[in-house]
Amino acid sequence: MRDSAPSEVIQALQAPVAGFQIRQAPVVIVWYLDTAAVDEQADRLRELLEAGALGFGERKREDLEEQLIPIFDALRESLEQPGLGEVDCGQGIAQATLMAFEQGLGTCCLGTPHTEQIRQNLGLPETARVLLLQTVGYPAEQPEAGGQRPRRPFEELFHLNTDGNPFPRAEEVVEELTAEGMFTAPAPLPWREAELEYLRRTLDLEEPGLL
Repeated sequence: MRDSAPSEVIQALQAPVAGFQIRQAPVVIVWYLDTAAVDEQADRLRELLEAGALGFGERKREDLEEQLIPIFDALRESLEQPGLGEVDCGQGIAQATLMAFEQGLGTCCLGTPHTEQIRQNLGLPETARVLLLQTVGYPAEQPEAGGQRPRRPFEELFHLNTDGNPFPRAEEVVEELTAEGMFTAPAPLPWREAELEYLRRTLDLEEPGLL
């Protein structure tokens, strides 16, 4: 929270693109993962077993200790590397973004080259890996945000069974989503430039620049 964070923490939160958001946003979430968490994976697996979320049968405890935990222990070093941990954290970021939207908030995920400085100023352990910054606040622009941005064709983004085999697009689904108002008009909307100028003046941004 901007009104409670130490000044050195706020100063460390920088991004080369759209950094004005960090200066303006009342809340900035620092998303990170601690690779040391895998050191406790055996205990977490035992907790899952006791909670009834893992294993079955009379030998489930023996199977856990003799089979599953050794497998995870052998994978410990690889699990500390970038990969699955980022996927798990990405799911959390996506859920947070959706919940913010439901509350009428706007968010933006920003990369930063100052991850080590942020880690130190937040007092995170050396085993922590800072992933990105997410600004949170009430949006000043219209919900349409200037219209639907350009996207690659559906058939280039999604494939079925093998790469290069376009996933069949169901036009009836497109029609249903359109009827439900899930698609906005393509950008640029005619009033977008006026809105951007309003945002520039409201946020007291220098001209020219990127919003």
